[in-house]
Amino acid sequence: MKKLIILILIIGFGHTIYGQNYNNFDTDSTKTEAFKPSKTQFMIRGYGHTGLNTLSSDNETESSYVGSAFAPIFLFKHSDKLLFEAELEFVLEGNELEVGLEYANVMYVLNKNMTVRAGKFLLPFGTFMERLHPAWINRLPTAPLGYGHDGIAPSSGIGVELRGAFDLGGPKLNYSVYSTNGPRIKDGSIEPEEAGMLQFQNYEDNNNSKAFGGRIGLLPFADSSTEIGFSTYSTSKVGARDSQYENVGAFLYALDFAFVKQFSGFGVIDIKGQYNNSNVDDATYTELDEFGNPEEYTFNNESNSFYTQLSYRPTTSESDFMKKLEFVGRYSNYNAPADAEWSGESEQYAFGLNYWLTWRSLIKVAYQTTDSVGGHDGGGTTNGFFVHWAIGF
Repeated sequence: MKKLIILILIIGFGHTIYGQNYNNFDTDSTKTEAFKPSKTQFMIRGYGHTGLNTLSSDNETESSYVGSAFAPIFLFKHSDKLLFEAELEFVLEGNELEVGLEYANVMYVLNKNMTVRAGKFLLPFGTFMERLHPAWINRLPTAPLGYGHDGIAPSSGIGVELRGAFDLGGPKLNYSVYSTNGPRIKDGSIEPEEAGMLQFQNYEDNNNSKAFGGRIGLLPFADSSTEIGFSTYSTSKVGARDSQYENVGAFLYALDFAFVKQFSGFGVIDIKGQYNNSNVDDATYTELDEFGNPEEYTFNNESNSFYTQLSYRPTTSESDFMKKLEFVGRYSNYNAPADAEWSGESEQYAFGLNYWLTWRSLIKVAYQTTDSVGGHDGGGTTNGFFVHWAIGF
């Protein structure tokens, strides 16, 4: 951490000195010239959050202040056509500070309907991870089932993408097609209980096959209040080259829906939903029986998850206090392969009340209950109470 701070200071100091020299001196460093505004633009945005989590299950309760997360977003405009974006994440996990690179990519605007970008980017697999996961945008303190660790929805990838939108004379259409290194399959050699899972953080390709994906979103009404999307993500190889799993393939798809509209005399209704499906080719894995002897097994490796969310904000109320309130409810479920070591079914209900301090800062109070069967922890019921404060800047 100390080295990171020193590096940031050095870069900032060097950039300041360079900028002063560049703008104030000509090539022989003996004459000054009038200041010329730069055609480039640089901006720092981002978000942060903190809060209190209380979780209880099987007569055990854990309560802790959590979060203190900081996610700066760096935006650089080199010209009207060439841009760069990056997001860092600083998160306190346990007693350690974890630093991550959420995305970093270069974008070039080909025309008003097409933009190409390359690097690490959030995947448009549905809409939750790309558009809704930041703490001040997500209406609840947690993500739906099926996302995050052990989730089946990919969040980001390294590759190249072509995206854009078209105005159809009222209705609108947006699209994305991309190629990434693709996911890896867990073969069980390190974590036997997770054999058959897909690991999406693939910084270097473990084979010569790339993953291909895309999303089409249709906004059928002129007011853009409704969007329906369909996404796919597939690869013919998720195993390491020259391994027995090299030719195992995977196909994922998602359906998403969004409806946001303000009704006169009532307020804003916001409905979101997404269904994810993951299908991995059958493969043979090895586990140890009760006597410690290796035993081979296989299973139908298909998983799915679903969530739907409804929020209401009485923006037309005569009370300034009521205008800043938002009521949220969400249902989600997750189903893992029946015969896998990580098989399980989970169902979750979450209810929240938000108070918007400003248009980009809110306090979230939520209650969540999750019922599960199987999985890593054997199942059961977990109840959670959350108080979070999130801010975007």
